[in-house]
Amino acid sequence: MSDAAQPTSSASSSADSRWDDFKVLWHLLFRPVRGNTHGERLESFYEGQASHYDSFRARLLHGRSELISWIDFPDQGVWVDFGAGTGHNLFSAEQESKKLSQVHLVDLSPSLLKVAASRIADRHLSNVTLHHADATKFQMPENSVDVVTFSYSLTMIPDWFESLLIANRILKPGGLIAVTDFHVSRKHAGTENRQHGWLRRNFWTLWFASDNVFLSGDHLAMLNRRFDTVRCEERLGSVPYMPLMKAPYYLFLGRKPTDDC
Repeated sequence: MSDAAQPTSSASSSADSRWDDFKVLWHLLFRPVRGNTHGERLESFYEGQASHYDSFRARLLHGRSELISWIDFPDQGVWVDFGAGTGHNLFSAEQESKKLSQVHLVDLSPSLLKVAASRIADRHLSNVTLHHADATKFQMPENSVDVVTFSYSLTMIPDWFESLLIANRILKPGGLIAVTDFHVSRKHAGTENRQHGWLRRNFWTLWFASDNVFLSGDHLAMLNRRFDTVRCEERLGSVPYMPLMKAPYYLFLGRKPTDDC
């Protein structure tokens, strides 16, 4: 390709990217979410944006790949990723995941799982199983899993408390749980966590709730209480097309207590 042709190609790619962003934003801001069950509402939300999901979310969902890099995946271990979507976490740890005996990707959106299935087939990954399932009803033997992850999914699970109970039940004593998500602090966060002001707490709670993403000061508090904290960081991340705004999020790595059997 000649040098003269490159700017045109770059401009075309940029225009395509902006058009993809527009389609995602239209679904986020204007397309009504319908359905009688959580699964139906989730699929209504994602079905029109699944093919463009990752390109937009890469600039919104901060910390995902970094969180996965914190995990020491054991040889022949078992990993369950709740709210796996298109498989971003798996592909962030593609080389490490090959040494695992089983990887289970769990999600309620068939559209997102379809994208994940295509990518898994392209990579010929034989140890990965997809589950169209509710994280609050997922069944695996007790104390059978080495790693559980939730990547921007805990805020989208209405009964998030039950999903953490299931994660704790299926994890082996000493097993790892890794979570990253948006959050707001409690009104009085205490000395261990960052205190968010009234405006930040209320603005982001209302802004995300319009898309059925429910921020809570209780998520991180429960993780710290239920699991032995290995590493925990609270940060602020940029939001596409909102240059002056930064949304609070956290990264948490914990371990199931060895005496919790």
